[in-house]
Amino acid sequence: MTKKTNLSEAVRLLRHAAEGFCGLLLVLMFLCFMVQIISRYVFNYPFGWTDEASVFFWVWGTLWGAAFVIRERNEIRFDIFYSSLSEKTRARAAVITGICCIVLFAVSLPATYSYVRFLKVERAAYLPIRLDYLYSIYVIFVVAAIVRYSLVVYKALRGAPPDIQIGGGSTL
Repeated sequence: MTKKTNLSEAVRLLRHAAEGFCGLLLVLMFLCFMVQIISRYVFNYPFGWTDEASVFFWVWGTLWGAAFVIRERNEIRFDIFYSSLSEKTRARAAVITGICCIVLFAVSLPATYSYVRFLKVERAAYLPIRLDYLYSIYVIFVVAAIVRYSLVVYKALRGAPPDIQIGGGSTL
């Protein structure tokens, strides 16, 4: 096996692990939701921790998925304009928007990190969880977004615009 094959296999395994973790968070959120419904409407005894746990799993699932699971071709674009552009112009647009995203996320990173560190003094109301643990996923998301858009800019500078997706899932 070559190094490229080993790297591709490692990336594939990491992607599957990230997808599995995202799926686990979705299942846990659903279970908390069901516990809340049953405790509230069957036993007339609602639990507060289920709301907090659902929010925790939702925040982590959404940002984890955006950072590690969603593929470039699945990101939302103004397809009506973007798909009508030539490949060269799409590559230029990818460079411009990618650099804008990198700059905006990079500028926000120090303040984001500082605020998340500040949240270590706060705790959730029902669960014994520090809020910095809850919101630390946002720092991870920002770093992953910077890396992702750096790769988009790199590929676009080499002449390869991001794939576009049309309708039911085929890509150009």
